[in-house]
Amino acid sequence: MAESERQTGSSEEAVSPLQQSFMIPKKEINMVSDMAKWKRSQAYADYIGFILTLNEGIKGKKLTCEYKVSEPVKKLVDLLNTLDRWIDETPPVDQPSRFGNKAFRTWYAKLDQEAENLVAEVIPKHLVEAAPEVAVYLKESVGNSTRIDYGTGHEAAFAAFLCCLCKIGVLRVDDQLAIVFKVFNRYLEVMRKLQKTYRMEPAGSQGVWGLDDFQFLPFIWGSSQLIDHPNLEPRHFVDERVVNENHKDYMFLECILFITEMKTGPFAEHSNQLWNISAVPSWSKVNQGLIRMYKAECLEKFPVIQHFKFGSLLPIQPVTS
Repeated sequence: MAESERQTGSSEEAVSPLQQSFMIPKKEINMVSDMAKWKRSQAYADYIGFILTLNEGIKGKKLTCEYKVSEPVKKLVDLLNTLDRWIDETPPVDQPSRFGNKAFRTWYAKLDQEAENLVAEVIPKHLVEAAPEVAVYLKESVGNSTRIDYGTGHEAAFAAFLCCLCKIGVLRVDDQLAIVFKVFNRYLEVMRKLQKTYRMEPAGSQGVWGLDDFQFLPFIWGSSQLIDHPNLEPRHFVDERVVNENHKDYMFLECILFITEMKTGPFAEHSNQLWNISAVPSWSKVNQGLIRMYKAECLEKFPVIQHFKFGSLLPIQPVTS
């Protein structure tokens, strides 16, 4: 079906944007007491719903399994490939401090300038008015250019970016596997390259007591992939051989591999929380525990959520039941 036919073919698809007035998302959580507003908001319900829907959708499936790759998914991968290419074009500069290479600011300035155009490439013409709103989440998803740090709040902004693309109908229900395995996984690769290249600081890291310096969602989704695996149990992910043989199939093991590349010393010392998790008997218990931990350690923490932005697609208004 021709692109133009598909857009006009479904009347509701063409009409819905007209009733929707998009806006530039802004901060709404300014003090700790505002956190109650966040937890009651439509944004919170939609965000956590999105994370859990994907968590269900990929259960027991490998990264290498077969799944549908739609046009918008391909375009999102192209967008991430562009960000990756810009890293190559922006080498780190010589500076006295080892961490927080200032070349990151040059790289970020390019994204800041181009984000709306990049997003406009991904969405159909009749939705182009959504680009400025959606682009804010993309810009928020790559780290902070002042502090040159990256953390779970930035990761959440990327999930929010994908959630917005679902809400405007660019990504659909049958894109679930591709959203995690193709788009989010490519995002992770680019973030790891940013973290390595510019020696980014972990944002609000709990050090050895946190799950990971930078990410959280791939541990949730990655543990879901491993539910009911015939022979890989949680105790196996601390085994180097198992990780080396299986990381291309499982996001969780990909994360473990990156940690072991970046850190030295005994695993139990540099990644104590993960070491404890390896003692949990089943992947479904790990998955449930990580979801609880994500809510408590990320979504209910003021230092993380104060930076979250709210607009027409992820509204601060309370859930209408």
